[in-house]
Amino acid sequence: MMEWTDRHCRYFLRLISKRAFLYTEMVTAEAVLYGDLERVLGFDAAEHPVGLQLGGSDPRKLAEVAGIGAAHGYDEINLNIGCPSDRVQSGRFGACLMAEPALVADCVNAMKDAVPIPVTVKCRIGIDDQDAEESLDAFIDTVADAGCETFIVHARKAWLDGLSPKENRDVPPLDHIRVHRLKARRPDLAIIINGGIASLEEAAPHLEAVDGVMLGRAAYADPYLLAEVDRALYGDNTPPPSRADVLDGFMPYVERELARGVRLNAVTRHILGLFHGQPRARAFRRHIAENAHLDGAGIEVLAQARDIVLGARQPVAAE
Repeated sequence: MMEWTDRHCRYFLRLISKRAFLYTEMVTAEAVLYGDLERVLGFDAAEHPVGLQLGGSDPRKLAEVAGIGAAHGYDEINLNIGCPSDRVQSGRFGACLMAEPALVADCVNAMKDAVPIPVTVKCRIGIDDQDAEESLDAFIDTVADAGCETFIVHARKAWLDGLSPKENRDVPPLDHIRVHRLKARRPDLAIIINGGIASLEEAAPHLEAVDGVMLGRAAYADPYLLAEVDRALYGDNTPPPSRADVLDGFMPYVERELARGVRLNAVTRHILGLFHGQPRARAFRRHIAENAHLDGAGIEVLAQARDIVLGARQPVAAE
């Protein structure tokens, strides 16, 4: 989720679930090789377990970047072959590589030789007019032969010709059963399903057919749905934190980031959905949206938003 699941978002989500596996936003190999490593790869130790998601198609560069990621302490390297954006296509990576399974296999093989941690692939069930039955099987088999044991499969095609990236998230029909068939055909592989799954209740029947479920936009819009993950899926009997607990736990992190020169809205933009469906949630979001971007905005903005949503007091308008 490019420009969404940054380090601030992941720290926040980890306060809700201790066990859910988190992924970075997709970063290009070039961004790692030629950019500011702390800005691109830096993360808090509290985020573990966390995987680094990469975009690229040069086996040599990807191997080098995978090594850098492993040295930074990531728990997994994931190669994204699912993103359909124009920027991705022009750089010859993302979903367009589903048409080049041999190249993806070379990339995976090079990365696996470079790191001691798992190398995984995220893909679609196909692109454009590919036959989603034959082409997906061929793609998975080829890349699995290179040593990839885990695939995260978005259960939609990506239409690179005719649909925008936004439309590609919703317009191509979902085919979850196709992913189930893939797991049945390749029980030796770990198959994780993605796409259109909006809750743990919706995830439950998929977990009878595949090995895992990846949530994207649903978990961003309503992050507190992750609160039951540890108990429901990992057998952790520890009571989940309340929304207030999560917000209180996040505030010291926000203060640290402010002290580092990070703007408040860069951090708080990820928490707007914390009180989704709760009383005064709209007022909570509005207060943050209207104030966190202002020059000099500090922790008091978040403290005021907390008071609003938890009913401690209402903001007083200055005249």
